Amino acid sequence: MSKPSAVALWWEAARPRTLPAAIAPVLVASALAFATGVFAVVPAVICLTFALLIQIGTNYANDFYDFQKGADNADRVGPRRAVAAGLISPASMRRAMIGVFVAAFIVGLGLLPYGGWPLLIIGVTSIACGIAYTGGPYPLAYHGWGDVFVFVFFGLVAVSASYFVQAGFVATDAWWLGAGMGALSTNILVVNNYRDVETDRAAGKRTLVVRWGRTFARRQFAVGHGVMVAALVVLVLRQTLDVLPGLGLGLVAAGLGFRQMQMLHRSETPAELISLLGITGRHVAVMALLTSIALVLS
Repeated sequence: MSKPSAVALWWEAARPRTLPAAIAPVLVASALAFATGVFAVVPAVICLTFALLIQIGTNYANDFYDFQKGADNADRVGPRRAVAAGLISPASMRRAMIGVFVAAFIVGLGLLPYGGWPLLIIGVTSIACGIAYTGGPYPLAYHGWGDVFVFVFFGLVAVSASYFVQAGFVATDAWWLGAGMGALSTNILVVNNYRDVETDRAAGKRTLVVRWGRTFARRQFAVGHGVMVAALVVLVLRQTLDVLPGLGLGLVAAGLGFRQMQMLHRSETPAELISLLGITGRHVAVMALLTSIALVLS
């Protein structure tokens, strides 16, 4: 078997299945901006680039720090990690992590004319939390705060900030969309941690499923889908979404969510959970796209 190219290795380390979590909030925020007549293409593109860089930088940081802390080892049951597999050296991964976060900071500076210094605080905090997710003296993921990080930064903050730089204010609907997208993105993490519960426990990584068990994780997964459905219903009640497409979209979200809940409950092997992880990531992308279309048409 031929050795993967350097580009392929770094793309694999970027964990493309997680990238919908970065794209989705910017997409729905921009669709809401379009629907309310304030869409601006330049800040929207900058937001999307910044979000992708933060996601990739966080993934590189996870690869580096999880290897250092022993969470990624020979007993790992999920997709291979570049540093743990010996495909990329720890030093190279650390340099890449720093490089991506520096690029994110530089790109984020382009948003200052659209929102001023508060965006600088949001940007720096996003980068700091991306590193602190698995690194630093108090790694968030190792103390059960990973789910909160994803919900806040890839949901509430990402949607509201993306709308703010286009509109100059944050609409109530943006908070609801942020909650829905954040909840679905958190479900990606739930499936990942559900799969890795044994190796995480052995490495001292106290995720929520390690702390409170798989039954709790299944309930959390269901709540995540429920939040998205509730957000769509609220948007219909607020007349942001037309009734028929809005409720139809809610039924689609509920049906797909229920199917994924069944899959999580029935999964018994790492392979099944890896498959569900891909499905969960695609679900975020699909719901973001359908919601955006519904917003534009409404």
